[in-house]
Amino acid sequence: MASDEAKEKWRSTPHRPGVYLMRGSGGGVIYVGKAKDLHKRLASYFSPTRATLENGKTRALIAAIEDFDYFEVRNEQESLLLEQKLIKEYRPHYNVQLRDDKRYFLLRASRQEPFPRFSLVRFRKEDGARYIGPFVHSGALKETMEWLNRHFGLRSCPVHCPGEEDYRHCHNDIIRHCSAPCIGRISREEYNAHFDAALGLFEGHGVREHLDELKEQMLVASENLNFEQAAKLRDIRENIEKTLEPARRFSRRIDSDLPGTVNPDSDLAELASILTIPPPHIMECFDISNLSGNFIVASMVRFTEGRPDKAAYRRYRIRSVEDTPNDFASMLEVVRRRYSRILGESSALYDKPEHMGTYHWLLQLRKEGRSPITVPDLVVVDGGKGQLSMAVRVLSEIGLGDMPTIGLAKRDEEVYFPDRDLPLVLPRDSGALRLLQRLRDEAHRFAHNYNELLMRKRMRESRLDACPGMTSRRKQILLSHFPSLSHLRAASPDDLAALPGISRPWANQFHEWLQEFRP
Repeated sequence: MASDEAKEKWRSTPHRPGVYLMRGSGGGVIYVGKAKDLHKRLASYFSPTRATLENGKTRALIAAIEDFDYFEVRNEQESLLLEQKLIKEYRPHYNVQLRDDKRYFLLRASRQEPFPRFSLVRFRKEDGARYIGPFVHSGALKETMEWLNRHFGLRSCPVHCPGEEDYRHCHNDIIRHCSAPCIGRISREEYNAHFDAALGLFEGHGVREHLDELKEQMLVASENLNFEQAAKLRDIRENIEKTLEPARRFSRRIDSDLPGTVNPDSDLAELASILTIPPPHIMECFDISNLSGNFIVASMVRFTEGRPDKAAYRRYRIRSVEDTPNDFASMLEVVRRRYSRILGESSALYDKPEHMGTYHWLLQLRKEGRSPITVPDLVVVDGGKGQLSMAVRVLSEIGLGDMPTIGLAKRDEEVYFPDRDLPLVLPRDSGALRLLQRLRDEAHRFAHNYNELLMRKRMRESRLDACPGMTSRRKQILLSHFPSLSHLRAASPDDLAALPGISRPWANQFHEWLQEFRP
């Protein structure tokens, strides 16, 4: 059940639109939601009615909530965009919608075509076209684009360079008011001027003038008792307003700058005070991921001024550990690889003063802008005393033993220090803890995504494809139960036939092929 601190925090939430993140006992995000009124929406979790508790899923979610964060936004469109982004990043357990790869529509303006046109896509490509969006109201966007094509006489045919042959099979110039540039009814220069005017509308130029014009047409139609036409004009106007409603397109770092419970600057200052170190302007966190024993990978994420610095993220395939997962050895390898590279690329180390340690000299080089890869002010490892000991051990071996390093254990969110036997337990509502959790969760997400990427790649490209009768479905079943070819070769036909979707005859055939196949 939600803690008393979380309920008290809810009472001070604003009556503003926004997005909220529910956190479970481990501090991880378990649900992301949006609200027109944050205070009223969160009341359903912290002061639920009997009807709310009748829903089993909602009841389970409420029971799992320990804390929450929220971001204020300006309108519903921004809340939809931010909600989508956060769900895709955190993949919360209790979210069902928006967890797949579906995205909101983008408007694509194909400026590189002789007669440019608009189309709707879900992914941005490096193809020279202009992309605007995303837009959360797909219906309004489609209607607005159709009105734009009619109003400005733009073509909607998918042909790259239409000509007379295409015109013979097209009636857009009659029923959709296309200006038919394909047969020279309008010059290329005139057509491009019309397209630029339509594109300018999506960029915010002349929106008010067009809306006022539509309103005047609507009033005239109403006065003439042409109510059907007036209703169409009203719908067009509303669709344009909804489509072009101002909304920030949330980038990699803007989330932390939104009003709400997440305040990176104050959280950073609180963390520095608790750890009794200067403010850690640059923090790096390491996490190890073993997905069903198939791959052992690691991630390193960097926060700068308490905010994600995704350009500095790194991912690693662990080389020293093969079949049996070993988080300690994996942590030792990834920390060594990360900071040995920093040392190797810092050519200015040769003139290090004798009285200065390597880490402090690297900090000096960072300050002077002479270090290709800057060292962090704080290193965080995901794990307890064991993982921390491995990290400190390898840092000492390469001469960076004085670099501030801590561990964050998942179970009770305890902070471990190299020179202390007992961990530090921070209050659940501590800004310092929330900052460490965001850093750790981002490292976990990045490592997990890499593991999934390798798994999908392995499903597509496998030596098992050479087996007669092998299908993608069979391959997926086999690799999800046996992490390597050696494990498959050691399995008996009975073990293989016991898997769902694997028949006894094919299991026998596959087992024989495995014994003969030697890549």
